[in-house]
Amino acid sequence: ALEVPDFKNALKQFQKLVEKTVTQKTKERLGLYIEDDDEIDYDKFYTTTQTLFGPEVKDHNVKAFFRKISNNLDTRTEWCEIFGYFIGESDALSSQLKEENMVFLVSEKQQITDAAVKRQDVIKGIVKVPHLDFTVTSSQKGVLTIFNNQRKSFCSCPFYFHQDTAWITGCDFLPRLKCVVAVTERTVIVWDYKSKGSQNNCFTIRPMENGLLCVCTVTMSDYLAKDNILMGDDKGYVHLLTVTSDHFGLKQCKGKKESQLQVLDSKTFNIVKRKLHDDWVVKVKYISDLNCFGSCSSDSIHSFVLDDIKRLEDNLPVKEFSVPRGVNAFTYCGKAKVIVTGG
Repeated sequence: ALEVPDFKNALKQFQKLVEKTVTQKTKERLGLYIEDDDEIDYDKFYTTTQTLFGPEVKDHNVKAFFRKISNNLDTRTEWCEIFGYFIGESDALSSQLKEENMVFLVSEKQQITDAAVKRQDVIKGIVKVPHLDFTVTSSQKGVLTIFNNQRKSFCSCPFYFHQDTAWITGCDFLPRLKCVVAVTERTVIVWDYKSKGSQNNCFTIRPMENGLLCVCTVTMSDYLAKDNILMGDDKGYVHLLTVTSDHFGLKQCKGKKESQLQVLDSKTFNIVKRKLHDDWVVKVKYISDLNCFGSCSSDSIHSFVLDDIKRLEDNLPVKEFSVPRGVNAFTYCGKAKVIVTGG
């Protein structure tokens, strides 16, 4: 094991590791022979990096860094990239920063556990509900959970108990109906978390034609008795689903047990469907400040759509933007009045 007396020494040793790796890759391209003991592969590079900086170094960040220097030997690199941080291109800004300020500090973290989520499960969605001061999470294998402001789970619903094996791909909160909505590959789930003592408060809307990948709620002030749900699928379509309390006031069919989900036919709902992208719709979002919806895709031609929700409903042309290699995420800052996309 390497002895690392301080962080500055670790940086020097990491720089030597990078230089040695670049030298080796240069020799490989020139066809020169490399002794086996001196060869640095990814495993050796990762082990040495983790020894220098400890477990805070994540595998995917080191892998991206190693791939970067392997593919382009002349590329500019910074040590902070192995921690997942990147310095901007402005040399004037970086020159003003002192050396001690180049160390990125992570604020104190608190791990929140949920007994209903199995070890092999992962969280797929986290939604903050400000006016009720709680947070909704959805796990891939089907657990919806609500955490209060003390970060304690006070309500949870495991959908895999109902033999619905499709993975959940996203969730949101319906402010009018005061319910949680989640989507799977072919199903929309509505959970009335306020009902207690039974599982009759779970509804599924099916079948959906394509695989649903993302979901969000459309908050429109002119409709008090219904919620609009925006969804994106794996065929480039954006769906607008309207739900009311009447849809979920139906009585169960005779012969059903209380513990079963209530299945509602998707054909009985008002669903607007528009093909806006040529690839997967990876995110949809309603921006209430602009009264607009946005959707994005890895499609380079129809990468990002931003327009009034009425134009989507009325099947009118929408504003779209082309971004090379597509858009994977976007957000809006009301203070700066800026939309930022990430590809």
